[in-house]
Amino acid sequence: MMSRTVGLAFAKQALREIVILPTLRPELFTGLRAPTRGVLLFGPPGTGKTLLAKAVAHESKATFFAISASSLTSKFVGESEKLVRALFATARELQPAVIFIDEIDSILTERKDTEHEASRRLKTEFLMQFDGVTSNTDAKVLVLGATNKPQELDQAALRRFAKRIYIPLPSAEARLALLQHLLKNQDYNISASEANDIVQRTEGYSASDMNELAKDAALGPLRELGDDVLHVGADAVRPINFKDFVSAQATVRASVSPESLAQYERWNEQYGKTGI
Repeated sequence: MMSRTVGLAFAKQALREIVILPTLRPELFTGLRAPTRGVLLFGPPGTGKTLLAKAVAHESKATFFAISASSLTSKFVGESEKLVRALFATARELQPAVIFIDEIDSILTERKDTEHEASRRLKTEFLMQFDGVTSNTDAKVLVLGATNKPQELDQAALRRFAKRIYIPLPSAEARLALLQHLLKNQDYNISASEANDIVQRTEGYSASDMNELAKDAALGPLRELGDDVLHVGADAVRPINFKDFVSAQATVRASVSPESLAQYERWNEQYGKTGI
């Protein structure tokens, strides 16, 4: 399944060392080699952080808990803390386990004097349970967080994510591989030089942007048919071509601005490790 996450060689290698190998060969990862219990995946939206997390759980044969901020919050006093305790207790019972929390900044934002007491209690309980995982060398529970806003994380929470892996926008090579993957089961007529041209035109696109671009381009042959699309057979639809991608770019733009990308790179230089 890791092969489905195009590119990101550094991130894949890091996660293999941190999660997959220690789970499959625990006798080799003791003492100084003991795996970390907290990993943070950060970077622009649409770069494959969630898919990487699912791939990790699949290849490590671990029980996978996909948690959102909303599933840990409750309007009833004390209920959120109970949900957090139940989550970690269940993960320990079913270990090896991966607790994946998408948009983790939603529940572990920097603590402020003006924040609601319920939010503060939720953060405190989460960090206490996290400490229980990290202090127990026998526990095979990994907390894997993903965020598009790493700069908003509380410093106490950030400290517990010992490994912080930057998931950047796909390189030209990764965009080409992704384009080939998206077109694999489609009827298309795009030469190698045209594919490289598409890659050059999509500088700054995320993996999600590339997916949306390909989807829009795939509709080009149908749009060309106009009202006849209701009557013609499937074999009358022409293959997807280069011009369809050029037309699709008029509506599907890069979703990550250069300014926000610069912010990720600055944060990565200060706190993270680069994924390529």
